[in-house]
Amino acid sequence: MKNIALVIAYRGGAFAGWQIQKNAQTVEGNLKKAIREVTGEDVVVYGAGRTDAGVHARGQRANFKTASAIPADRFAFALNAHLPEAVRVMQSFEVPMAFHSRYDAKGKCYTYRVYRGRIADPLMADYSWQYGYALDVDKIRKAARAVIGTHDFKSFQAAGSSAKTSVRRVDRIEVKESGPMLILHYYGNGFLYNMVRILTGTLLAIGSGKLPEDSMPAIIAAKSRKAAGVTAPAKGLELTRVYY
Repeated sequence: MKNIALVIAYRGGAFAGWQIQKNAQTVEGNLKKAIREVTGEDVVVYGAGRTDAGVHARGQRANFKTASAIPADRFAFALNAHLPEAVRVMQSFEVPMAFHSRYDAKGKCYTYRVYRGRIADPLMADYSWQYGYALDVDKIRKAARAVIGTHDFKSFQAAGSSAKTSVRRVDRIEVKESGPMLILHYYGNGFLYNMVRILTGTLLAIGSGKLPEDSMPAIIAAKSRKAAGVTAPAKGLELTRVYY
């Protein structure tokens, strides 16, 4: 037996999320099917994160155990031959048998893209949120600094979360501009259900003047979903990297 790790990229709009669901196309479901077709084995695929429907990934991680004789680095090519074009295994390699993609993860980076053009770019429409209000980027950066650190992020947790605690650590938030695109990179040890999307909706509300520019500390302290901004659309979100 050997333990194979995968680095996976996919277009979220093609799937009902990562986790297997009945009568729905999911990333995990397609991976399990591809592994079965390549190895003849019905394996358990351990993913680093359960991205929601519409959320993209560039650096999702997963692992599975197999008795197959296929070299570890060849699994990427073998699996891609059996996967839909909306998902690709970018890398495959062997890891220790005790390795677990989810439990061994030290942190994650999520990226959110906001398109600020007055007219939606059809080539970016599936990968960004077109935000129709003028944004003060300095206000967004200032509000983002208030998020850094270990806090109870209950205000940024969507209903239906199964997390045992809403305390998380956000290491940094990078706010970058590239033409009409505003790009936010979130780094932390873990994120709650819809946390990045709600943080983005709140930061944009502050940047557009819908919320006071100094309101972020009070929003965090409120520990209430009602205190924060809207949940940004899933299509602008990408799981960029998982750290080990």
